[in-house]
Order: sequence, then structure tokens, then C-alpha cells
Amino acid sequence: MVLRIFGDTKSGNCLKVKWTAQHLHLPFEWIEVDILKSESRTPEFLAMNPAGQVPAVILDDGRALAQSNAIMLHLAEGSALIPTDAYDRARMFEWLFWEQYSHEPYVAVARFQVAYLGKPADSLDAKLVERGAAALARLEAQLATSPYLVGERLTLADIALVAYTRVAHEGGFDLSRYPAVKAWVGRVEAALDIQ
Repeated sequence: MVLRIFGDTKSGNCLKVKWTAQHLHLPFEWIEVDILKSESRTPEFLAMNPAGQVPAVILDDGRALAQSNAIMLHLAEGSALIPTDAYDRARMFEWLFWEQYSHEPYVAVARFQVAYLGKPADSLDAKLVERGAAALARLEAQLATSPYLVGERLTLADIALVAYTRVAHEGGFDLSRYPAVKAWVGRVEAALDIQ
């Protein structure tokens, strides 16, 4: 049985799982699940992932796993994407937790509202925009000091955070205001061979 990834290509959370599998040369089958058509709410999907969210995977041994960062961590176990140094590994986790709490809820939500719900960027909730800009500024501060989020090498933290950062402009954020972030996006895209 081959790894099966259930995801929506509109979702950065899904793409980061796909990119991790590709980067690690893991054979997988991609199953497109259109969240705008509620395809993650079918009885079949809910039997696999009761949370009704993508991404979800069926591992090669038949077990199911959900939540993008948990899936990435499982796929990358023992690889160079997870630092061996305990402190650097903890810093990677720090970024992964921060991504889901302080970045994705603002940058990704703004993008979804503008790009997929058709809201004008200037009509977005001011707090959403403010917190998204703060997240990008936090990345800028870190990336002004190192080429990747955890020093000199690509880790899962970079894959997790590049997914929505690279398309932040679709939510009305001007990445030209964050030159270190723009340069990092280019490095990560090149390392992952994504367009």
C-alpha cells in the first residue's frame, strides 16, 4: 500500500504535506478533496478523519493521520528536515506551533477571504490584517539574521511557513515590505522545486 494524501491544492496546509513527501522522495498518491464543495464532510471522509479537515493521510500501513504539522513530522522522521540537535529541534517545533497559532489564522484567512470568497482586501477585519502583518514582520526579523528559520539549513519550519507566506499577496499583504522574507521564499521554493 502506498501513502495516500487527501488534500486541496488551494490549501497551504495540504501543500506543505505534499512538498514534504516530494522533497523526501516518498511515493504517494494525491487525492484531491475540494473543501469548497464540502468533500471533506462526506461520511467516507469523516470515517477516516472525524475532524472533517484536510490534509489527512492514509499511511502505507493503513493507519490514518491528520493535522498538517503532525503529518509532516511523521513523514520526515529521521530525515535532515528535522534537526538532530535538541535545541535546534525545539526551535523548529517553536516555529511549527507559532505557524498554526500566530501566522496561518491571519495570513491564510485573509488570503481565503480575498482569493476565494471575493472580499476586497480593504474590507478585511483590521485586526486580521494587523496580526497578519505582525506575523510577516516576525518572519522578517528572524530571516534578517539567518537564511532559514532554524539557522543554515532547510527544516520543516521553513516548509510549514512558506506555504501561506509565498501567497500572502493574495490576501492583500505586500511582500515587497519584507525583503528578507521574499529572499527566503525564493530559497525555499528552489530547495523544494516548487513554482
